[in-house]
Amino acid sequence: MQDELTLIAQAQHGDRESFGELVRRNQEGVVSLVYRMCGDIELAEDAAQEAFLRAWQNLSGYQPKAPFRNWLYRIAANVALDVLRRERATVDVDELPLVAVEDSPDDSLEMAERQEYVRRAVLALPTTSRVVLLLREYEGLSYKEIADVLNIPLGTVMSRLNYARSKLREALAPYLQVEVE
Repeated sequence: MQDELTLIAQAQHGDRESFGELVRRNQEGVVSLVYRMCGDIELAEDAAQEAFLRAWQNLSGYQPKAPFRNWLYRIAANVALDVLRRERATVDVDELPLVAVEDSPDDSLEMAERQEYVRRAVLALPTTSRVVLLLREYEGLSYKEIADVLNIPLGTVMSRLNYARSKLREALAPYLQVEVE
């Protein structure tokens, strides 16, 4: 398996196969990020495709100072924000697919309900806070990496993340009550 810097260098010289390998390595993360931002798998796939197209068009300007994944996530987040601005429609979370669980029907139903509550709460966050939360909690980026991806100050990342977590805690509090026996 070729290392990422070699693939990038080859792709910057027009090698489409090398760029294709970079896409394959990062596609799942990009689609996942965009899906969590917009809540619609079709929009996410279209936005991811647009992000990879923009990455190809701007690859000559990529400097390997920051990880390629971060550069790509920045493009994907910007595309997702553009899509959300264009759409402006709310997502019907009732139509979102739920993950199947191989437990009892009661456990599966409870898990599906919890996932729906979380999904609704995340989608209800302002886009700027949502993207920071998704990059941190779902994609595992550090605060510094998020600041680089979104081109915002580190303090802004921390305040948006704090705000998002606070709002999620508020929104999910009724569903997180533990009964004490």
